[in-house]
Amino acid sequence: MGKETGFLELDRSDRKYGPVEDRIKNYKEFVVPMPESDLRAQASRCMNCGIPYCHNGCPVNNIIPDWNHLTYEGDWKNALEVLHSTNNFPEFTGRICPAPCEAACTLNIVDQAVTIKSIECAIVDRGWQEGWITPQVPEKRTGKTVAVVGAGPAGMAAAQQLARAGHSVTVFEKNDRIGGLLRYGIPDFKMEKHLINRRAVQMEAEGVQFRTSVEVGVTISVASLKENFDAIVLAGGAEDARKLEIPGAELPGVRLAMEFLTQQNKRNAGDDEMRAAPRGSLFATGKNVVVIGGGDTGSDCVGTSIRQGAKSVTQIEIMPKPPEKEAKALSWPNWPLKLRTSSSHEEGVDRDWAILTKRVVGDNDVRGLECVRVEWVDGAMKEIEGSEFVLEAELILLAMGFVGPKKQGLVEQTGVALDGRGNVAANVQDYQTSDPKIFACGDMRRGQSLVVWAIREGRQAARAVDEALMGASQLPR
Repeated sequence: MGKETGFLELDRSDRKYGPVEDRIKNYKEFVVPMPESDLRAQASRCMNCGIPYCHNGCPVNNIIPDWNHLTYEGDWKNALEVLHSTNNFPEFTGRICPAPCEAACTLNIVDQAVTIKSIECAIVDRGWQEGWITPQVPEKRTGKTVAVVGAGPAGMAAAQQLARAGHSVTVFEKNDRIGGLLRYGIPDFKMEKHLINRRAVQMEAEGVQFRTSVEVGVTISVASLKENFDAIVLAGGAEDARKLEIPGAELPGVRLAMEFLTQQNKRNAGDDEMRAAPRGSLFATGKNVVVIGGGDTGSDCVGTSIRQGAKSVTQIEIMPKPPEKEAKALSWPNWPLKLRTSSSHEEGVDRDWAILTKRVVGDNDVRGLECVRVEWVDGAMKEIEGSEFVLEAELILLAMGFVGPKKQGLVEQTGVALDGRGNVAANVQDYQTSDPKIFACGDMRRGQSLVVWAIREGRQAARAVDEALMGASQLPR
């Protein structure tokens, strides 16, 4: 398997970013692909572990040692086949996944992890370039019909797997384009949207029908779907954003991060301003921007604000600043708590931690954000007396996460049970809700999570539906 001494001979290297001064002038991807010789060399660092913890660290259970070996050998086509056996859309995860597989890499205990994510992306990109990725049309049709509600990564994965099993699949998407969070929440500079479009073409050739601009529960009723389909898969995501409940939060300069990101993505797609911003245009141009929330969505707001020409960008987080490095002896092979600096952070932002917002300053327009510093003792937060300050701001973007799926419309009409967090209740054995005809997967079931988890749940839900309809399933777990 691979080169036995590769990890001893070679240090880790990874993809580089284009220069900051160039990349902030546009919304194009700026990650520079590695040469083939470097990729094969990096793949040789894979240690052929007795227990490949990377496999378990990956939510879709990618068979990483196998395709690392095939990459090292230069057998790209078979590497692609192994990669696709567990992941429908590795070009998505190869760009935007935080790579928990690398955190779990055995080499990561005492050295630097294998460059798994970059190798994954290179394999699938090579597959598209070579024309190896083609529709997998089923040999026969089952005559069963399935409705998938939501065309994000979970819905797309479920739909593709079900179509390949021979079922007639219709995907209902309330937006005018498919992709969900991938399309509207992830900036183009992280993942360009032609990647979604070409997968849609593949899926349509496999028999999937997309019905866009159709909102189940509003445009069409759930009762209609139950009458016309043998099974329904709910994959509508967790779209109910956490609100900022402080005085002044109702001012027009306080807006949700997803609204801000969606508008820019629609502009990038060529939409006019009326279609991109039906509730009014959001621009950071010339403004002091404050982003509340320290996660990936907040980071995406930072990069987008910088590209729009913000005067300044500040990102604040209520939790304390994480350590610069993890204690590997305590954290490995789990996902570690440590400071993470994104490409957007490198482009110019002031970051601050342990900050509690108190009041939005302004009358008709936002002028600032009143804050206070806090300390955390035994998991409890306490304000630090005398630490109050005001951040100058004309635009405040809320990137504080999501509390669950929206209930009005779709969820209410299904009448399915919810769990204690307000998500659609369904277990991970059969993904079936309290209504035996309705299944749920992705963020709508598990709460806000990663794209790679959405793909996993979509695949597993598809197998559960196939088993329910046919009595058995040949789809992979």
